[in-house]
Amino acid sequence: MNDQPVLIAGGGPVGLLLALALARRGVAVRLFEAAETINDAPRASTLHPATLEMLATLGLLEDVIAQGLVARTFQFWDRPTRRVIAEFDHAILAEVTDVPFVVQCEQHKLARLCLERLKAFPQVEVTFAASVEAIAAFEDRVEIEVQTSTGREKVTGCYLVGADGGRSTVRKSLGIAFEGYTFPERFLVLTTPFDFAGQHGVAFRAYFSDPDEWANLFKVAGDDGRGRWRAVFPALPGQTDEEVLDEAATEARLQKFFPKSGKYEIFHRNIYKVHQRVAASFREGRVFLAGDSAHVNNPIGGLGLNCGVHDAMQLAGQLAAVLLEGRPESELSEYDSIRRPMNIEYVQQQTIANKKRLEEKDPAAREANFDHLRRTAADPAAHRGFLMRTSLLESVRKNAARLNASDKAIS
Repeated sequence: MNDQPVLIAGGGPVGLLLALALARRGVAVRLFEAAETINDAPRASTLHPATLEMLATLGLLEDVIAQGLVARTFQFWDRPTRRVIAEFDHAILAEVTDVPFVVQCEQHKLARLCLERLKAFPQVEVTFAASVEAIAAFEDRVEIEVQTSTGREKVTGCYLVGADGGRSTVRKSLGIAFEGYTFPERFLVLTTPFDFAGQHGVAFRAYFSDPDEWANLFKVAGDDGRGRWRAVFPALPGQTDEEVLDEAATEARLQKFFPKSGKYEIFHRNIYKVHQRVAASFREGRVFLAGDSAHVNNPIGGLGLNCGVHDAMQLAGQLAAVLLEGRPESELSEYDSIRRPMNIEYVQQQTIANKKRLEEKDPAAREANFDHLRRTAADPAAHRGFLMRTSLLESVRKNAARLNASDKAIS
């Protein structure tokens, strides 16, 4: 057994969940987060059934449901005509999972839940306002330099996990390429308390196809539990932040979307660049990448955070097996060989296809997409298969089968 802790760079939901999964197995952890507190800006919120199954093993499911919104269905709309094309219901998965639904729970809530649970483990140390600045990996250890308000500290651990986001210092320090591209248009997110479900029958997750301006709508609970909706639109390339976020411009977008008497109340406006990138490797020696440091994608389908949680859960299990059970260190190579292809096959391909479906301009192709969605929703077997993939249950089951096969081969 190695007495040195596992080091984690990044205190977002993936880093903190990894720390909790390791701590519950008895592994010592030191986590460092550059920010002073957990970031509570509106970001990912969709937690799919496959992810809920994992959260249940950590004792987090009931709290996640309590702080979020259960979303059993989601819809595809034709925005120009404001008609629902197809609706999918996760209840059809009841025979394959105990959680046949999605929970809309903002990622900062998940991070806070993990942080609170970590207080019960004396072998875990979490430090905020502490940025990892330098990395040195050796055959038997990893050394990092951490900058805090009191100075620079050198910390030694048995392994290091970079869960420090899309601009990952860990990934850059290792010189690992971040392969892919950035979309020319940025995404605009507007948060409003307007009740799209009550007024227009919109599901808590809804995707709007439009050749001129696609859109998404998601409902979250909000910190006050009263509920609020996030509307997502593409910003035209070349527009300045001021032009996109202008009060009159954002009001016009929402009024064009669903006209109403009086102005929309807007709690929050945000604009951000969107990327489709995957690290060339998720592991180099004793250093691993997880979450956004390893992969980023457009948010249509809500897969990025979920995949990061899956990274953390697989890596926690494999690290614990090596550190506590005496499994050979060579087994850690499975993290990269499984997680990277899984991300490409299930996350990158799906999110790219989701965006193309919503922004399709050719009338014939749009109708063909609509027809395919209708037929899929109407056929129970196709409906179930579609949700197995979009909910990531298919990828998790495939991953488990590969790991089981590897265990049998070794034994």
